[in-house]
Amino acid sequence: MSITTTTHLNFRGDARAALDFYHSVFGGNVAAVTYKDAGTAQNPDEADWVMWGQVIADNGFHVMAYDAPSHTPWNQGENAVFVSVRGDDTGEITALWEKLAAGSIVVRPLEPAQWAPLYGMLKDPFGVVWVLDVAALYTG
Repeated sequence: MSITTTTHLNFRGDARAALDFYHSVFGGNVAAVTYKDAGTAQNPDEADWVMWGQVIADNGFHVMAYDAPSHTPWNQGENAVFVSVRGDDTGEITALWEKLAAGSIVVRPLEPAQWAPLYGMLKDPFGVVWVLDVAALYTG
């Protein structure tokens, strides 16, 4: 038996834009089901919000997202979750960083760190904090 974990991001009306942005960065396929599609829209203003969505790419990237409807509690929070993208190719991580950085706030520039050949942190236009790094070889 095996399991996988997937980052699931929660928004309030921005899930479709966020999924489209992540798709533009990582490629792959984007899918979204709205509350209207599912026949579960309780608020007509939220009918086109995403009830379930995901981006999944051949390179292993997978993120899910939805829009929390107004009748449920939601708070974006501060530093509640980081999405970590780790690779072994400096060029690939740099290219992803450059795409994610568009419109984002750089918390820590992508550069060599004591613990990794490259490490950087940013907050994207949707308030999600991303950590990108190139995996270091660990010896023990």
